[in-house]
Amino acid sequence: MNKFDELIQSEVPVLVDFFATWCGPCKMMHPILEELHAKVGDKARIVTIDVDKNEALSAKYNVRSVPTLMIFQKGELKWRGSGVHSAADLEKLLGV
Repeated sequence: MNKFDELIQSEVPVLVDFFATWCGPCKMMHPILEELHAKVGDKARIVTIDVDKNEALSAKYNVRSVPTLMIFQKGELKWRGSGVHSAADLEKLLGV
């Protein structure tokens, strides 16, 4: 089992942000994710994955556009969405 698979097995929800350094909307998501982290603290984990540095993982999860956000809990994909989302919406989706 690789580190990513171990990470998404977590009891607490894990929000994964598949992003690219050259992506404008991805840059907009960064402060939103920081705001979300400040709100939820240890009740959820937030992880960013650079699609250009993690091509195999991006392919495995069929990431076709960035940003693509996914929420996992206990290894199960609970939600997936593309584009920019507000911290409030993501907090609701995380259910924390």
